[in-house]
Amino acid sequence: MAEILDGLKTSKEIKQEIKAEVEKIVAGKRRAPHLVAILVGNNGASKAYVNSKVKDCEEVGFQSSLIKFPSTVSESELLEKIDELNKSKAVDGFIVQLPLPDQIDQEKIINAIDPRKDVDGFHPENFGRMALEMDTFLPATPFGILTLLERYNIETKGKDCVIIGRSKIVGRPMSILMGRKDFPGNSTVTLTHSYTKDIEEYTKKADIVITALGDPHFLKGDMIKEGAVIVDVGITRVDNDSPKGYYLAGDVDFDSCAAKASWITPVPGGVGPMTRAMLMKNTIIAYKTSVYND
Repeated sequence: MAEILDGLKTSKEIKQEIKAEVEKIVAGKRRAPHLVAILVGNNGASKAYVNSKVKDCEEVGFQSSLIKFPSTVSESELLEKIDELNKSKAVDGFIVQLPLPDQIDQEKIINAIDPRKDVDGFHPENFGRMALEMDTFLPATPFGILTLLERYNIETKGKDCVIIGRSKIVGRPMSILMGRKDFPGNSTVTLTHSYTKDIEEYTKKADIVITALGDPHFLKGDMIKEGAVIVDVGITRVDNDSPKGYYLAGDVDFDSCAAKASWITPVPGGVGPMTRAMLMKNTIIAYKTSVYND
C-alpha cells in the first residue's frame, strides 16, 4: 500500500516557516509583504479560491487586499488597475483570478502584469526564465509539486516521468521542471495529452506519473507499474447522494493505484494546499527582491 504525500501537512509546515520569517521582518520595523488579488465577477469557485488566499495571508502575517470588479468590467478598466498595482510601492505581488469574462483578452491581462510582481508565475518572461533554468517565479502548482517531492525526498534523477495534460499552468511547465538539471528534476519526461495514442503504454513504464486532466478516476491501477509515484493534480466535483450532494474526485482512481504505488497524493489534501502555500512563498520572494520594501 502506498505511502501518502501529505500536501496538507507539508503546506502547514511551509506556512509556519513563512510566518516566522514575516515576524522577524516586522520585528525589524519593516512592513509585512503585501499580496493583492483581483476578482472579476461572481464565479463561485473563483470566489472560494480567492477567499482562501486571503485567509492564507492572514495566517502568515501578510497584508492582503481584495479588489472586486463586476463581470461587466471593461478590459481597459482592468488594465488601468493593473498599471496602478504595477506602480504601487506598497504592493509586492498580485494575481488576477482566472478565468475572466469573454469581453476580456486573458493573454493581454497576463502580459500587462509586471513580471516582478507576477506571483502566479504566468507572465511569458517568467515562463521563459523558468525554461532557461534562471531564477524566477514558478507557477504555484508545479512549484508545489516540486516542493512536495523534495520534502519527501522522492528520487527523480534518471527516472521516467509521464505527465498527463499539457496546460500552460500545470502540464507544460511541469514537463520542463522535471527535466531540469536540479532536484527534483533530471528525469526523462514524456508529456502526454488528448491526442496521445494508448496513454497506458507510457504510464505502465513510468516511475513517476503526474496527472492534470480534470477527468475523475481516469488513471487506474492497471495503468501503472508497481512502486510508481503518483501525483494527482485533478480535482472535480462529482454528484452523489451524500448530504453535500457531491464529493471531490481526483484524476486518479485512488484505491486501485494506492495498492500498487509507492507514494501517492490524496484528493483533497494533496496538491491543492501546496498550490496555495507556494503563492505565499512567491509573495515573500517578491518582497525580498522588491526595491520598495523599506
